[in-house]
Amino acid sequence: MLTLVFCCAIGIVTLLYINFQFAWWRSTIPYKHPRVLMYHMISHQKRKAKYNKLRVDPIEFDRQVNWLQANGWEFVFVSELENEPARKQVAITFDDGYRDNYLTADPILKKYGAKATLYLVTDRHDRDWSSSKKEHHDDGELMAEPKLLDEDVAKMVGSQRWELGSHTVTHANLLRLDNNQCNIEIQQCRTELEETFGTRATSFAYPFGLFEDRHVELVKTLGFQFAVTTEQGISLDLDAERLKLKRVKVSGRDGLASFRLRMRTGKCRFRD
Repeated sequence: MLTLVFCCAIGIVTLLYINFQFAWWRSTIPYKHPRVLMYHMISHQKRKAKYNKLRVDPIEFDRQVNWLQANGWEFVFVSELENEPARKQVAITFDDGYRDNYLTADPILKKYGAKATLYLVTDRHDRDWSSSKKEHHDDGELMAEPKLLDEDVAKMVGSQRWELGSHTVTHANLLRLDNNQCNIEIQQCRTELEETFGTRATSFAYPFGLFEDRHVELVKTLGFQFAVTTEQGISLDLDAERLKLKRVKVSGRDGLASFRLRMRTGKCRFRD
């Protein structure tokens, strides 16, 4: 009898843990609403690294893009997003400009006929921008990550698998800057991208996902078509939210089951 009670207790605890870790019970967001996925690095996890959530294993990324293709998702750039499109749309996005985006992610995109939008910091080398969000985050982990070379970016854009978006000159914390400084960070980044790579940068990503209403107004004034945040989820009205688009965060902790759940509901874990 005690053994049965113990087994039941273990089963209940396990079920509660699964419900807490994977909120499978959330309602499906209708697939007429495009999904915008957020990635940073496609690389192997590093032992005791602080930012392993930003590192999606190449094997997992391959599985994810393969699943998207096999399940009828149409790969689009952020600039191509439509409100309630005829087909299921997914926009893959990468933030910052890590070199594995070219060396590792790009061949996988090519393999499956996929494409992505890259939110690129123009002054990205030898910078530890994590400390711009929190001063104690000054261990240099992100600064040590190899960043994209201009020649890499030129090849990416030339392949027509990538489009560029502005992510500021220095990955600035916009909350710490006045309006004029924000204008310079955002507009100069776009100008440098367009002049260097001969392409248009029509969307913007708020660094760290930190912004206020004044930044949204500035992005609107500068004429950006879309702007993406780090708020987890799926935007339900592109017209109303085009300058504050939610994104589906893809974590380095995710397996394919978690990824599929995120694609269905916009989130995965209970606390997301």
